[in-house]
Amino acid sequence: MSPRALFVLTGHGVLGDTRTPTGYHLGETVEPWRALRAAGVAVDFASPRGGPPPMIGAEPEHADFLADADGGAKVRTAIPVAEAEPTRYAAVYYVGGHGAMWDFPDDPAIQHLTRSVHERGGVVAAICHGQAALVNTTLADGTHFVYGKRLTAFSHEAEHTRGLTNVVPFPLQHTLEARGAVYSRAADKAPHTVVDGRLITGQNPASAPTLARLLAAAITG
Repeated sequence: MSPRALFVLTGHGVLGDTRTPTGYHLGETVEPWRALRAAGVAVDFASPRGGPPPMIGAEPEHADFLADADGGAKVRTAIPVAEAEPTRYAAVYYVGGHGAMWDFPDDPAIQHLTRSVHERGGVVAAICHGQAALVNTTLADGTHFVYGKRLTAFSHEAEHTRGLTNVVPFPLQHTLEARGAVYSRAADKAPHTVVDGRLITGQNPASAPTLARLLAAAITG
């Protein structure tokens, strides 16, 4: 049986009180999906509430994914995270997009999924703002999942550059660091990925191609 990965997409569609649309980042979804499919890994999609999640970052080169029965069609019928069975998955991947800052951090189903996949020897991956899923997750011994782990995520500097430090509900980089994560970054918009055992993280959309290769190799290798 082919290994399976679960991509978790935000269902939150507005940047705070700004009325500016947000959602999951399509480019950060498509690159890993292509790499995993090429490696023979089946991909399922979930969001905190299920159903079609809001989307940003669409480009013409993503049309094949959106039209694919195993891609966009499955996204539009994403299952609620609480209905995902962790034992089915060799990996869970938290896709970025600012919306994740609102509905990922305190979702108990996301925390259970992360902990279960990790403690069964699976891979946990996240990109950009997807690392919001990790900030409040703890392991069975009560320690924070990210404690002592090397990782990256969307930087506080990049948030400031976009004028969003007072819009997002918390500072992602600084919160990860407060939980004991060993954070690193590249320049804004430059690709940067970090692998620490079975944790794979990317800083921004430019990091998606490398993260895709690393995730496929970690699942199949």
